[in-house]
Amino acid sequence: MFSLQNKRAVVTGGGSGIGKAIATILAKQGAEVHIIELGIEQASTALEEIKANGNAAFSYACDVSNHNDVVKVFNEIGKIDILVNNAGIAHIGKADNTEESDFDRVMRVNVKGVYNCLYAAIPKIRESGGGVIINMASIAALIGLPDRFAYSTAKGAVKAMTMSVAKDYISENIRCNSISPARVHTPFVDGFLQKNYPDNIPEMFEKLSKTQPIGRMAQPEEIGALALYLCSDEASFITGCDYPIDGGFTTLNN
Repeated sequence: MFSLQNKRAVVTGGGSGIGKAIATILAKQGAEVHIIELGIEQASTALEEIKANGNAAFSYACDVSNHNDVVKVFNEIGKIDILVNNAGIAHIGKADNTEESDFDRVMRVNVKGVYNCLYAAIPKIRESGGGVIINMASIAALIGLPDRFAYSTAKGAVKAMTMSVAKDYISENIRCNSISPARVHTPFVDGFLQKNYPDNIPEMFEKLSKTQPIGRMAQPEEIGALALYLCSDEASFITGCDYPIDGGFTTLNN
């Protein structure tokens, strides 16, 4: 089950955190994985680990917010079967204290970056006779999170794009779904705590963990496992869906 033999997958932001976990499990199941990162060095660890396990992987330096560069990279990769739009950035702030430059930056990466990859990838998936697109949304698209105005706005757009793409390409055998995680223990979380709470990291880590009713953060590999399922033929009847993976956050946290 869940074999991706003879499949070619592109994972944006696949060098660390959730993206790395997804790239690794797709490769483990037989996919030829192509990682797009802002810089080649950011993909090096993931690339080495995948290749060390005897799987095929390649990396490309590309800013997903740059339309022409994205098209160029996808033309270099050629036809594909799977696209995982994972690259994104975070931002903390409310509507009245989010600077215009920060809002534009989040939209450029988290919204335009997804559009750029969809624009470039869909013709390549079409060449394969169909395939799968996974967009990384967030529970921020589903419920109100404090101090996450720009991020929530962007992820709401990602969820909407998912539904639009699913409807537009269903007749071409292209499935499109999104995944909406709650808090995941990634290097970003560790960096956030180190920067903002250097004197009480364990206490704050525990506090953040317990905002999920299940009592902990997700591991990146758990998001990767869901992505694998949605990319596999076992999920061939699933399209136009968003999957919260949140430890009960959106339904039990009241």
